[in-house]
Amino acid sequence: MASGSADNPLLRVLRGERLDPPPVWMMRQAGRYLPEYRALRQEKGGFLELVYDGNAAAEITLQPLRRFPQLDAAILFSDILIVPYALGQDLTFVAGEGPRLSPPLLGAPLDGLTAAPERLQPIYDTVAKVKAQLTPRKTLIGFAGAPWTVATYMIAGQGSRDQADSRALAYLDPTRFGRIIDAIADMTVDYLSGQIQAGAECVQLFDSWAGSLSPEQFERWVIAPTSRIVAAFKTRHPGIPVIGFPKGAGGKLPAYAEQTGIDAVGIDETVDPVWASRALPNGMPVQGNLDPLALLTGGEALGDAVQRVLDAFADRPHIFNLGHGIIKETPIAHVETLMQLVKGR
Repeated sequence: MASGSADNPLLRVLRGERLDPPPVWMMRQAGRYLPEYRALRQEKGGFLELVYDGNAAAEITLQPLRRFPQLDAAILFSDILIVPYALGQDLTFVAGEGPRLSPPLLGAPLDGLTAAPERLQPIYDTVAKVKAQLTPRKTLIGFAGAPWTVATYMIAGQGSRDQADSRALAYLDPTRFGRIIDAIADMTVDYLSGQIQAGAECVQLFDSWAGSLSPEQFERWVIAPTSRIVAAFKTRHPGIPVIGFPKGAGGKLPAYAEQTGIDAVGIDETVDPVWASRALPNGMPVQGNLDPLALLTGGEALGDAVQRVLDAFADRPHIFNLGHGIIKETPIAHVETLMQLVKGR
């Protein structure tokens, strides 16, 4: 058992214990809905500049815990595209448009890139800075993007509505696509391992575009590479929990939970939590799945939505979270209400 985990609510749940109230954290809890984050970003510059400024990134990671002491975890402030950056693509963030990777692999070979794993070291430095400032009861969560989702950005060079370029390439040239997936998986194992060595206590794999795949393609490009990452990671770090979050997986969630080797599964807001509790493996910890729009709305709608989630997972280990990232316009007062509703104080 990890150091301090006996008095660490989130780690206890990830290891199969049911707690009441459940531990809580929020995806994208460190970010632009917080005025203190917006002030720091204005001072420091662009997003990537913040990620690679260890002191700034550590400060942003810790900001939500200072404002909301009921939170049970800090999640590293970084981005899933650090892995393609370390694989040799150039990474920029365009204001109002999002990330850009170049050259896009739709028209360029993977072996034309020169890997730059040294680009991961500043992220490990941030992890160490955050860990040094956390109390034992607060978990530090590391993370990476899962191979399918990261590949969609690497191939198109940016985000897309339906991931059509990547889906087409996976059908037209599965051998080439498989090499891209394998390269991402190998780098991801190293990246997650480095985060653990620097002080993270568990990790989450974000597969934000998992919902765009057919069942057969989901098996090949989501379940299989995730299973490979988890197995390799656990060989290096036995006992360290892995949370898998295949957004949009829907009815494919049970297969994902059973076949990938993850310790806990995150579910998005489109999934019926009652169904999920019945369909997922007995005793597997579940994370989620409040609709971020309910949090944005607040009031009675928020209270009802929170209670539905708590009731649905009343009989299994549960980490309360959103079904996706917090919306930037969310009022601080609504988050304070959420903490009171979940924690009862």
